[in-house]
Amino acid sequence: MADRKRKKSGNGDGLSKKEYLQRLEPLQLELNRMARWLQAMGKRLVVVVEGRDTAGKGGVIAAIAETLNPRQCHVVALAKPSDRERTQWYFQRYVPHLPAAGEIVLFDRSWYNRAGVEPVMGFCTPEQTAAFLKQAPQFERMLVDDGVLLFKYWLTVDQAKQEERFAERLADPMKQWKLSPIDLKAREKYADYTKAREAMLEATHTKHAPWALVDFNDQRRGRLALIRHLLDQLPDTNVPQDKIEFPPLPGKPLKESFAGKLRPI
Repeated sequence: MADRKRKKSGNGDGLSKKEYLQRLEPLQLELNRMARWLQAMGKRLVVVVEGRDTAGKGGVIAAIAETLNPRQCHVVALAKPSDRERTQWYFQRYVPHLPAAGEIVLFDRSWYNRAGVEPVMGFCTPEQTAAFLKQAPQFERMLVDDGVLLFKYWLTVDQAKQEERFAERLADPMKQWKLSPIDLKAREKYADYTKAREAMLEATHTKHAPWALVDFNDQRRGRLALIRHLLDQLPDTNVPQDKIEFPPLPGKPLKESFAGKLRPI
């Protein structure tokens, strides 16, 4: 148990969990103010989080969504496409998950699978990747022109750090679900992923939908940096929150009661 705790605390690379949580709390308060602003203004926010395996996509998305209303903030992590979806226009399966007014959608991986995982692992043809790289800026242009607030983040991680995290997952029964046969193959293709990433950035880093690269060799610092950057891109508008007051209860508080044979455990 001590070894597991030591490995977990090591993810911070010098930033203790206590210090991390202290820095995260004010950012989460700002995220809640941002969410109220989005709702008041009817804005739609899409955050695309991409990166290599083990980079920390799930962790930063969890940090953003943790204190937000789950009816307003939706995390989208799609499974591999069905046989029917593979015959559709590539972006079609993502469109139903886009936000309505006042909503936030966090994509844990996104349409950019077609620029990374799929070509590197041989799940699509070079022609399909080329078509995607041409269409993605046009697709994102339509989203932005329609008023969607779109932010794209690539989490960078060195190969040595990636190997360290793969080993941690393998050793920790609570994290082994994160490993898949594709992950094992991906370990050997770090250079191929680099080449695919560079082609992706070259084709899809646009003025209307730029990429932001965040160093996630230190995941805790990376989460804080990404959230701070996201908040800095949006207006600093504090929407007044309705004051909630509880009226006094009529009479004494009642105890919970159970009928029949049912009893609490």
